[in-house]
Amino acid sequence: MPQRKSAARAGGVFAGLPGIWAKLSREPLGLAGFIILFILVFCALFAPWLAPFDPAAQNLKAAFLPPSLAHLAGTDEFGRDIFSRLVFGARITIATILAVSLIVGPIGLIIGVVSGFVGGRTDTVLMRFTDIVLSFPSLILALAFAAALGAGLETAIVAISLTSWPPIARLARAEALIVRHTDYVAAARLYGASPLRLLLLYIAPMCIPSVIVRLTLNMAGIILTAAALGFLGLGAQPPAPEWGAMISSGRKFMLDHWWVAVMPGIAILVTSLVFNLVGDTLRDLLDPRHGRS
Repeated sequence: MPQRKSAARAGGVFAGLPGIWAKLSREPLGLAGFIILFILVFCALFAPWLAPFDPAAQNLKAAFLPPSLAHLAGTDEFGRDIFSRLVFGARITIATILAVSLIVGPIGLIIGVVSGFVGGRTDTVLMRFTDIVLSFPSLILALAFAAALGAGLETAIVAISLTSWPPIARLARAEALIVRHTDYVAAARLYGASPLRLLLLYIAPMCIPSVIVRLTLNMAGIILTAAALGFLGLGAQPPAPEWGAMISSGRKFMLDHWWVAVMPGIAILVTSLVFNLVGDTLRDLLDPRHGRS
């Protein structure tokens, strides 16, 4: 019975989809964020059909063409269509975000839940290790890992993941500290549930919604860190249309051909803003303590 109660409470956050849609429709910024996010994911999935040109095809005769109907975002120094490169670059950005989230989410959740549930010396060791990682600026630490492991998209994903899990762990620990003292957990303990069962079936599921919200809010930082690594040549390597690398190659032409660097900069700005809007909206929808009447 405690198990059914736990499952009901954990699933209750996601129940009532019509009510969630009603709340979302009352938040125009959040709704706009979800719509733009859908467009970004759509572009990433169907980039070969949406991009009007091959993102790697060079045409030196068409170099530095300004934005026009033929080239919506202009062309770069090699005559490559910038809009096509932005569309294919959305694939790299979305893939990076998903890969980092799939690594960071479980790691942070496990460390935080174990720390909060077990307590004692285990809690002290895990949280002090978390504090050590947090004491380093995430970008500097990511640069160090990327420089040590070598340049490349996979390296950038690993480097960002190694520096992005501490906030998730601290949040999961705070949630676990609250959940472990609830009545239904005490009832499950009286029914003879083992510590592992309590951890996996009663504590962790209740922490997942908050972790999802935190991951969504962290995605803007992931985008900026990935772009910074690409800008410094430690992310996806040419000719891959990575937005940070596109800004790096276009910064030399800012005065005469501004669109080469500005267009990918706008893409990064819009994508980061969208994930912030989506994260704020998810917090209002999934976390009743931040809900709006």
